[in-house]
Amino acid sequence: MGNSGSRAPALLGKTHVPDFELKIHDFSALLETKATSALSGAFHCSGYQWILEVSPMHKDPVGGTPYVALGLVMQTRKCLEQGHTVHAVFELSIYNHSNGMYCGCEASHRFDFKNCCSDKHCMIPLQELLKSSAFLVEDSCVFGVEILKIDVSSPEKKADVVQKKAPTVQHLFVQKKGFIKGTYTWAMNNFLELDLKHYVRSPTFEVGGHKWRVCMYPHGDRYSADCLSLNLYLHASDDLPPESGMVVDMTLSILDQKSGKYFSRSSGLVVFAGGNIWGWSDFFPLKKLKDLWGGYLIESHCIVKADFTIVGSSNDG
Repeated sequence: MGNSGSRAPALLGKTHVPDFELKIHDFSALLETKATSALSGAFHCSGYQWILEVSPMHKDPVGGTPYVALGLVMQTRKCLEQGHTVHAVFELSIYNHSNGMYCGCEASHRFDFKNCCSDKHCMIPLQELLKSSAFLVEDSCVFGVEILKIDVSSPEKKADVVQKKAPTVQHLFVQKKGFIKGTYTWAMNNFLELDLKHYVRSPTFEVGGHKWRVCMYPHGDRYSADCLSLNLYLHASDDLPPESGMVVDMTLSILDQKSGKYFSRSSGLVVFAGGNIWGWSDFFPLKKLKDLWGGYLIESHCIVKADFTIVGSSNDG
């Protein structure tokens, strides 16, 4: 997943009932985690898989005011062939309990392998949300996305007006205490001997009663051939549907063995469900990894680490 830009606050208007609703319970607990974003589990629409991104403390690019912002993410690995793009027109919204309507703004974005995240659109100032009984009820708020139209560059697909269906609803519960933390260090002494065409997996380790692995493509996957690809994987035997997924705050790192410092990338909060794998195709440049003067790869020694915290679930069990 890549970084996305942001848009100045838009004037919110009435929107359609969304395709996908994400109800965040314990919104104050989400703020306490200081997560830059919370990513839903995947939902399906018109043959593609999408994710709704909620940024609870996004800075307005004009005035710097903290806003609750929304963005749309496409799971390109499961959706697109290389070189194809999907231009989507969609609405991002927040539910107003006082009048029983969704309000938000229309947006569009061209999705491809290198650009799978839309801009973040500011919905409402954070302080206004926290004081409002219209948008925040019993410390919970509801966000939505409605995909209106998609236009695909693939020759076998044409522009499609998305057919309306009943909304998919996902819940996100954030704990206030009792977090489960896990750390795993994978020290490889044979990096240069690894199969360069396929991904390799660490030994299985257990955190929170579930089995996990760190996975990598040593020379990059087909989405980013010039970078080391690194992911955290929930073992297939622990396959979880979206309604019972885990909410995880994850950081993956690679060690500079000369300086003792790590290069790290963090995910924000993600729901481990459905695909059960999260990470980055373009985690670390191969040119920098193989630099003889650097310390990330010494002879055939390479050290990567996964730090993650299970902070909630998509059910209240």
